Amino acid sequence: MAHYAFLDQNNTVTEVIVGKDENEVLEGLDPETWYGNFRGQPCKRTSYNTKGGIHYKSDNSGPSEDQTKAYRKNYAGIGYTYDEIRDAFIPPKPFSSWLLNEDTCNWEPPIPYPTDGNIYTWNEETEEWTQIQLPT
Repeated sequence: MAHYAFLDQNNTVTEVIVGKDENEVLEGLDPETWYGNFRGQPCKRTSYNTKGGIHYKSDNSGPSEDQTKAYRKNYAGIGYTYDEIRDAFIPPKPFSSWLLNEDTCNWEPPIPYPTDGNIYTWNEETEEWTQIQLPT
C-alpha cells in the first residue's frame, strides 16, 4: 500500500489517496504517473511514516533501518505545498514569524519551545511562548 498526493496548478495538495504499491505497474506506467494521467492532475508519492526527512517504523518505536522509504521530507496533507526544487512536501506556515528549516522542510518558531515540562502556546503578537495554566 502506498499513498499519493494530487496537486493543483500552484503545487498545493488537494487530496491524498491510498493506492498501488510503487513497484506495481498500471498499463505499463508507475502508479505515480498512472494516477496523474488518470486524474489529469500532477501526482506525487508520499510516505505516511515520513516526518522531517526521516522515515519512522509503523509502530512508532523509532526511525526505520531503511531510510530509502523517506519520501519527500513529510507526509503530504491537504493544503501542503509540493516544492519541486527541494522535492518535498511543506506544511502550511502556522505563523508569519516562523522560519522554514531547510533540512526538515518544517516550520520552526524563532524561539525554541521551552523544555521545562510545562505546556505552552505560541503568541504571534509578542513572538514568544505563553504558558498555559491548567485547572487544578
